[in-house]
Amino acid sequence: MLQINKDPNNQTDVPDPKEILRSCITCGCCNDICPTFTVLNDENDGPRGRINLMRDMIENGKAPDAHTVKHLDRCLTCTACQTICPVGVDYMHLIDKARVEIEENYTRPFLDRIIRNMLADTLPNPEKFLSKMALARRFKWTAPLLEVVRPLRPLAALLKSVPSTPPRREDILQPGYFTAKSKQQAKVLIPSGCVQKIIDSDINRAAIDLLTAAGVDVVLPENDKCCGALELHLGKSERTLQKARDNIDVWYPLLEEGLDAIVITTSGCGTTIKDYGSLLAKDPDYADRAAAIANIALDITEFLSRITLPGPIVQPDIEVAYHAACSLQHTQRVKFEPRKLLIDAGFKLQRPRDENMCCGSAGTYSFLQPEIAGELQRRKADSLSEGKPDVIAGGNLGCLTHISQATDIPLVHTVQLLAWVYTGKKPNALG
Repeated sequence: MLQINKDPNNQTDVPDPKEILRSCITCGCCNDICPTFTVLNDENDGPRGRINLMRDMIENGKAPDAHTVKHLDRCLTCTACQTICPVGVDYMHLIDKARVEIEENYTRPFLDRIIRNMLADTLPNPEKFLSKMALARRFKWTAPLLEVVRPLRPLAALLKSVPSTPPRREDILQPGYFTAKSKQQAKVLIPSGCVQKIIDSDINRAAIDLLTAAGVDVVLPENDKCCGALELHLGKSERTLQKARDNIDVWYPLLEEGLDAIVITTSGCGTTIKDYGSLLAKDPDYADRAAAIANIALDITEFLSRITLPGPIVQPDIEVAYHAACSLQHTQRVKFEPRKLLIDAGFKLQRPRDENMCCGSAGTYSFLQPEIAGELQRRKADSLSEGKPDVIAGGNLGCLTHISQATDIPLVHTVQLLAWVYTGKKPNALG
């Protein structure tokens, strides 16, 4: 069986926010790579300025006010600042803590509260998401009208994002055990997911097809839930912790039976699952199991880079622009594996301009901050389209969905292109 080494980026301790604050030397290197600073050119909308605002809350005990909340809300949590920081400031855990402080100690405007609670209640719940999306399609025509009223712009962004072709319940990939089609190399679990499960089940289908062709048994479990990432970024940490516990209750018995890895096909989810050890480090009933789960969590491209793939069936003659999702390249530090896999599979890989810059999706960000997200979306679509690629590939559904609204070039998950080469099943988006 395959030996999976612990990912060194998976934390299993509890970072002290005050220690994180004190580690910052206020050099400002981070501002140059911060998407919101480049768009807004405001010190408070760069990491250094936000750290000063968070210091007032966390270290000095100042209650969050409207000014602080506005600028912290504008943070994408892309963690590009962590990539460039010369002293390794753990910005991700700091902004997560600040969002909890805001959620618990600040009263948002009524409409903002309603929208945030709706997102937290709907997106992580596949059944609610499916039914409310059907309702939203009936009112999609109102989006241009809602955009005129600033407080209603998040609703307009939500309606604009609703796909014109409705997902069908019968297309959702069902739980099961998928047996290797060649000599077994490993056994893995793929989390069922929430939004991706509804919007594009073909991503996990492609992953399962490729893995089983490569000799990997795949478990798609029953009764697991959203990883908790969406609620974490909304400051609703208790909901995130409960979802983590629920998932551990489902996954850990399977780990004990023999799992080589938990393989994740949505990098935004991967960031949170890899952080379960940190999130639950103070929970005596779950700390050890959470760390064990986090220690075998891998992005699909990390896992594929560690196994032997079957011989190619298709020789692709197309050019691919690779979009590096922030959650993958910055937070998880998975930079080279996706590119090498695509090159080794025979694709002509383009390297877009400003590939370190966020696309503006960032979970619920594109709904809650539509103006900034729209500008970043335009910039990213322009840079990816410059080389006139045949297809754009990436590892995070949120990014792919967001960018697709600004370009006619088809977008697919990296694993769908790899599955095409090694199993012969062409992605539907490529015709």
